[in-house]
Amino acid sequence: MKFETMKIADLVSEISMGPFGSNIKVECFVEEGIPVLNGSNLDGFTLKEDSFRYVTEEKADSLGKANAHRGDVVITHRGTLGQIVFIPQDSLHDRYVISQSQFRVKCNEKILPEYLVYYFHTRIGQHKLLSNASQVGVPALARASTTFQTIEIEVPDLESQRKIVRLLETIRQKVEVNNAINENLQEQAQAIYAKMFIQNISDQWSGGVLSDVADITMGQSPKGDTYNEDGVGTVFFQGRGEFGFRFPTRRLFTTDPKRMAQSNDVLMSVRAPVGDLNVAYEPCCIGRGLGAIRSKDSHQSFVLYTVFSLREKLDMFNGEGTVFGSINREALNSMPIIIPTKEEMNRFEEIVAPMDAAIRNNYEEICRLETIRDSLLPRLMSGALGVSDIDL
Repeated sequence: MKFETMKIADLVSEISMGPFGSNIKVECFVEEGIPVLNGSNLDGFTLKEDSFRYVTEEKADSLGKANAHRGDVVITHRGTLGQIVFIPQDSLHDRYVISQSQFRVKCNEKILPEYLVYYFHTRIGQHKLLSNASQVGVPALARASTTFQTIEIEVPDLESQRKIVRLLETIRQKVEVNNAINENLQEQAQAIYAKMFIQNISDQWSGGVLSDVADITMGQSPKGDTYNEDGVGTVFFQGRGEFGFRFPTRRLFTTDPKRMAQSNDVLMSVRAPVGDLNVAYEPCCIGRGLGAIRSKDSHQSFVLYTVFSLREKLDMFNGEGTVFGSINREALNSMPIIIPTKEEMNRFEEIVAPMDAAIRNNYEEICRLETIRDSLLPRLMSGALGVSDIDL
């Protein structure tokens, strides 16, 4: 596979900056219309279709080249730097308005937009993208659209690009399928919990508090000089910053763990925002921003969905205190709940515990796929790994 080094300016037909903030004021937003992109939509490789605000078609028309369409690439130049996604051909909308923190790129016939995005997700691609970043004040790329065009990247022929993209897209789509299955499984489990324990409360059940069914451990942060990102010591989560859909993502480790959570414990954010939840994938050290909640008698799925159901009550703790919301051990222990019979809890576990196990298995496959993708990505983009023998 032969690569040619080319400037971005020779690979794109159009680059447009987002509108000035004064062009999209709060009063411009409407209930439905043309979606306006924000940072959360640019998390990953392809556009995430959620958390939109909207403007009217007339307003979008007035913003001209700030409209992004299917096949375009969108890049953050201010704020969370390094974000770059493509808008897929099967996106929910045929156009989007980019924000003042983004710019839009339309590729020409020499490069696939997907290939461009995958390239800039490699370590060398991120380095090139961020080489002109300023960290004074809000992080920003200096003269974003101009400097972007001067970047040189290695580009193979279109057929090789297509094979690379097909391989990486196959992995990405499988990850998305697993994520969708997990979201559906969790929604089903929450619906089962609501039907069994909220909509059909029995007179035989007793009132109680969370500590009647669960042991709660409040986190304690180790000293800062024991932290590392090299995998030395025990996995450490300070707060909700590493939370994912169900399990947190490893980032920090500590050589001096204080308070521990066990595998499958419910991890709850106990500082603003109070009530965000994850599940411990493995034994881990928890900092003062988290609490760990474990069933006293092996009804861990029941405990998990009970804590899910407490979200409205936990929200009352947000905003309390001198600086931000928090909840202490006493308040968490004394959260009022309805306690069904052991027979009912056993029945719930028989139905839902296998669903939670499936979520875990799907998550493990996602991790394996992402590891494969992250290993393949730089090798494919550098030519260290050829695609001539890849048959998809």
